Formats: sequence, structure tokens, C-alpha cells
Amino acid sequence: MGMWWFGRKSAPDSVRPYVPNWLTPGLYASDAGEGFARSVEGQSAHVKSTGLRAVFRGGTWEFGVVRAGSVMIGGVEVVATRSTAIASPSGGSTVDSSARTAIDEILTALRHHGLIDS
Repeated sequence: MGMWWFGRKSAPDSVRPYVPNWLTPGLYASDAGEGFARSVEGQSAHVKSTGLRAVFRGGTWEFGVVRAGSVMIGGVEVVATRSTAIASPSGGSTVDSSARTAIDEILTALRHHGLIDS
């Protein structure tokens, strides 16, 4: 059994820990070049102070971003890919301005949350 090197800069590159710079106070970009504090694509961590999940993607850390194909609750899909745009009400023989205002507000909320196209 070899020596236990965990957390030591003197450890061989192949056994140095992968610790993101933002999780390790006192380590700077120059240390990353030595292989001590390296973040790898797809690496994830739970950020205890915020309760968010962090994922290293494309050379940077994403905090609190959820990526999914759909959201299921109780076995029922409640959010999936974005639906096509829905036009605001117009025309018709009877115009109810209060109802149209409410419908427009609902459509605005759906667009804002990305559930339907604009």
C-alpha cells in the first residue's frame, strides 16, 4: 500500500484532489497550473452556505441551474419543452376588456417563465 497523499501539493499529479478554486480559500489560478486545485468538466458540488448545487461547465461554475428534459411530480409530467406561442385575444362580437386584460396577464406570466414562446 502506497503513501496517503490526499491534499498535499507534493502528491503525484495522478492522485492530487480535484478541488475547485472557489471552494478552497487561499488557492489562486497559479496553483491550478500545478494540478492541485483543478475543476473538471461536469464536476458538481453542493454549496452548503446557499443550499445550491454547483456544476463546472464550459470552464466556469454554474450555481443553482437546473437542467432537465421534463419535471415529473407524482408520476405526472408537469413541465416539459416549451409550447408554441398563444396569441392574445382579439376580435369577436362581444368584447370583455376585463377578461382580455386577465388573459393577457396570464399569457405574459407564461412567457416570462418560458413555458410558451412569445
